[in-house]
Amino acid sequence: MTDTGQIFVRAGARLDGHFLLTSGLHSPVYWEKFRVLQFPEYTGQLCRLIAEHFRDQDVQVVAGPTTGGIILAFEVARQMGVRGIFAEREGEGRAFRRGLTLSPGERVLVVDDILTTGGSIREVLAAVAGRGGHAVGIGVLVDRSEGSVDFGVPLFSCYRSPSTAYRPDQCPLCAAGTPLVKPGSS
Repeated sequence: MTDTGQIFVRAGARLDGHFLLTSGLHSPVYWEKFRVLQFPEYTGQLCRLIAEHFRDQDVQVVAGPTTGGIILAFEVARQMGVRGIFAEREGEGRAFRRGLTLSPGERVLVVDDILTTGGSIREVLAAVAGRGGHAVGIGVLVDRSEGSVDFGVPLFSCYRSPSTAYRPDQCPLCAAGTPLVKPGSS
């Protein structure tokens, strides 16, 4: 069995400080997924957990959002023996472009790196539905939500670490004058 916590520790993926998350929230914890994704061995081990969890769901396609989700979609799809596609930002949501398609009713597993509010996952789910696909589950590397996110399909996380996140106007780190860092990008 893979000790997922140790993978994140060895990769130095958990950062402490004052961070601006993609969701716009502030947090004292940031999960830098690319510190894990740079290691094919770690990526393969984590994606294997997702693939094995959904192995009996008759998945036909694995889809993720750009950017980290591309790597995860490819590797989970490779391990499941199916196609891997990705949804790019388009306007206020995401879309499958570059000739990536879904057939009506095609069974899709959505993957993403870090779950906080679920915004990226909801956008991919909307893109899947917009193409007539059928989402059968969601797999993430880290679920940092506090258990309040419901997508209407099964959710699997390789690692669960509820992490506090604040609206900017309620952030105690801002009130204390701790410098805000915006790591990564979308």
